Amino acid sequence: MLTLDVVDAFYGRSHALHGVSLGIPEGAITAILGRNGVGKTTLLKTLMGLMERVTGTIRLAGRDITRAPAYRRARAGIAYVPQGREIIPDFTIRENILMGAFARPGRRVIPDLVPELFPYLMQNLDRPGGVLSGGQQQQLAIARALAADPKVLLLDEPTEGIQPSIVEEIEAIIIRLNSEAKLTVVLVEQNVAFARRAGHHFAMMEKGRAVAAGAMAELTDALVHRHMAV
Repeated sequence: MLTLDVVDAFYGRSHALHGVSLGIPEGAITAILGRNGVGKTTLLKTLMGLMERVTGTIRLAGRDITRAPAYRRARAGIAYVPQGREIIPDFTIRENILMGAFARPGRRVIPDLVPELFPYLMQNLDRPGGVLSGGQQQQLAIARALAADPKVLLLDEPTEGIQPSIVEEIEAIIIRLNSEAKLTVVLVEQNVAFARRAGHHFAMMEKGRAVAAGAMAELTDALVHRHMAV
């Protein structure tokens, strides 16, 4: 679904990604793992077209999108749920969800999946997004991404800072989006146990490089300790 071929990415003069070559299989969950500050979020921003400068080649279903701006990538089927969620607090839940629908042609509507996955949101569509808990805001950010009718969902640490009672719900939703809605998911996650439960493939990042990748069965404890232990 997504391929990166010797991709470098830059924040101004700061060299953030170094020669990353990686394949994201269609219809699978690929977990991006590594310590803080090794380039995981940068990798998602690079896929979404949010970096200042990128070299190498990025393809979506065989189509070269390396120079495509973020809005064209969104229209091509990539949706991004950023770390910190970045909802608009003064907008209602309905308005926040419908912001995602600008990325697709036609009428802006709340997708059919949202009532099924997020009944609380549907029962409170006129509440401001800013009054929601962290877990509810994460649900709202995912619902906003679904409104774009994506083929690929980029999720940046979706369980970070969320109360434990909601974490399992978020994890179950991600698995359902892949297994039932057939979304390709790229998941940045520090929770290795969840990555192993949900993921089909993994890529390990270190200092802006992809240092290991493969089927989830190949993610050994030794590999986790080498690249994630503090």
